[in-house]
Order: sequence, then C-alpha cells, then structure tokens
Amino acid sequence: MEVLIQRFYEKYAEVSTTFIRNFMDQVDWHNRFIGISGSRGVGKTTLLMQYLKLNFKPDHKILYASLDHFYFSDNRLYDLANDFYKRGGEILALDEVHRYPSWSTELKNIYDDFPGLRVIFTGSSLLQLRQGTADLSRRAVMYEMPGLSFREFLHIETGKEIPLLSLEELVTNHVEIAIGMISGFRPLAYFADYLQYGHYPFYLENKLSFHRKLNEIIQVVLEIDIPQYENLPAATVILLKKLLQVLSGSVPFKPNMQSLSQRTGISVNTLKNYLVYMENARLISSLHVPEWGLNRLSKADKLYLHDTNMMYALAGPQQDIGNIRETFFMTQVSERYRVSSAPETDFFVAGKYYFEVGGKSKSKKQMNNLENGYVVRDGIEVGHEKFIPLWLFGLLY
Repeated sequence: MEVLIQRFYEKYAEVSTTFIRNFMDQVDWHNRFIGISGSRGVGKTTLLMQYLKLNFKPDHKILYASLDHFYFSDNRLYDLANDFYKRGGEILALDEVHRYPSWSTELKNIYDDFPGLRVIFTGSSLLQLRQGTADLSRRAVMYEMPGLSFREFLHIETGKEIPLLSLEELVTNHVEIAIGMISGFRPLAYFADYLQYGHYPFYLENKLSFHRKLNEIIQVVLEIDIPQYENLPAATVILLKKLLQVLSGSVPFKPNMQSLSQRTGISVNTLKNYLVYMENARLISSLHVPEWGLNRLSKADKLYLHDTNMMYALAGPQQDIGNIRETFFMTQVSERYRVSSAPETDFFVAGKYYFEVGGKSKSKKQMNNLENGYVVRDGIEVGHEKFIPLWLFGLLY
C-alpha cells in the first residue's frame, strides 16, 4: 500500500486548482458510492484529484489509487480496501477502474462489507462502465463527465469567468448577453481553435500533437473498448474502423442502412449493433425524430461524429463548414437539453424551440410560420430579434 500512498501524495502536490469545472458542483459528493464515467481525455482524473485537494488534507483517512498501477498485478482491490479501512481509512478514490478485470464485483463487496467507507471511482471505457454498474445498482450514484464546452474553453484561454446560460435566457436575452460579452473580449477570435482542439482539456499539454493523441484515443475505443464489451472477434476491429471512416467523411449522415451496408461490407443487422456501440462509446451522436422510442436507429434522422475535434482528427483540416456548425450545436446543446430533428428546421430543442443553423447570411424564410423558430448564424458576434450567434450556444454548460 505504501507505494500507492507515495504516488497519491505526488499527484496531490502536482494537481492545479486554478481552473475548476462546473461539473464539480453537479456531483453530490455526500453520496457514499459515486461513479464518474466519461470519454477518455475529458479530465476525470484531474477532477478527482482537485476534489480531494480542495476538501481534504493528505493523511491516513484518504487514499487515491489508479487501477492501472502495477500494484494491482499482484494485489486485489478488495484486499486494499480492507487494509485501508482497518487503518482508519474513510475515503477511497479509485481511478481507471475498468482496467481491473473484476472491478464491479469487488466494488459491490467493498460497499457491502465496509459501511463506513466512502468510495469514488472513475472509468474511461463507457461501455464497460455501463455494463459493470449493473452490478452496482442501488449502490453507486453515477455521473457522466462531458468534454469542455466553449464557455469553459474561453475561461481557460482568457481567464475570464463566463456566465452559465439556460436556453430560455439565451433565446430571450441573446442581444444583451452578446453585447455584454464582447465588451471584454472577442469570442470569435477563439471559436475556430475550440472547434479544432478545445473539447478535450489535454490540448493544454501540446496543441501540435493534439489530433494525433485524439486519434490514438479513438483507436483504443475501436480496438479494445468495443470488442471487449461485446466479446467480438479481432476481425471486427477492421470493420469498425471502416465504418467510422465512412461516417467521418459523410457526417451529418442520413442513415440508409442498405447503402451503408454495401459501402462497408457489414450486414444490416450487424451494422445497427455497431452504430449503437459507437454511440454508447461517444464516437458518434444520433439525431432522432421527436417521438423516437426503443428502436433508436430505425428513426435516426442524422448521425454526427461526437464533437468537432473528432471531425478534424479523423478527416483533416478540409471540413464542410455546414457540418462543423451543426455538430457544434448538437454537442453543446444536447448536454443539457433533448435535441430532435424537425421537418421544417435543423433542430427541435427541449420540445419547444426550433433552430436553423447556417452562415451569417442565413435567412429566416423557412421560419416565418414558427412562433419559437430561430436562425442560428455563424460568423456574427451579436444577433438581433430571432437571429442568434452560433457561439452563444457554447455557453449552455
């Protein structure tokens, strides 16, 4: 255990608390068993260490351990918890739990056997976390951590506190909000950078190698996370990569399963399963008609890559600007609100608002008969009436 304690103290000393994400306040840290999932690279480890540093002194009552540490090649997680608890331990923070084969079973036993112990665990394999937490039902309170919003990116880049908006505030007061914002800095000066590399906080390590690292993360999801989750044969990896390659060159993609099957060589039924796996792994997002139910893909109107950073990582700098705009809108708005398709416009949000996304000259001709219809324009700092700047939708979380 001593080697884990030493590593914990080192990480405790290294972590910065200069920038704290709002997600910190969304977690009810009083719960006895907390699970935090999220795509690889969104900052779960940093969040966990920041919580410990902001609230506790490093002593015998607290222990952080990453389950990919070599310590666990010869030691059981349950035994660690047992020893820690007997020494007076109260808070056990476990990182990368999906790297430990029997994590869900042992966490269940830890919960049942050590009632005075609080456990916080994180995992990057969303598929394995979703499968494993079924064993922890009624025990663990689960949260999913998103990537950085444009608002958070602006905070990091400018040092300025950016207000968190509700959708109601945005559509009602967007002119006043935008005027107040641009008096302090020019948000559009940062917008293109966010689209290319701002969704994942590891961009701060090295912007030049960002897309290479994001590509490596995507490969891990395709080569390890998805095949392990469904116990798929090795040959599946080639098909998954081919499918993602086709999608990345076509998004937003209107699902035609027969056509997609012919282009990829994957049967229709298998194709539907693969798309579900990829969406659950946060590689793609689907836009549905408002009444979609259990058969999620049969009524999917469009498929998107999960975020604009992935678009640049997978398909290079020559991106269709219309696709970029829609993907940005989808990523930012869907974090807090239900986003559906609509026959008249690009998006129908929160069961109330219609949005058509376009460039700075986009007209409202098709919106004239919609009471809650708005045109979302890229390339403008301030809108007017029912014309809203696209960048403002990055302030919703």
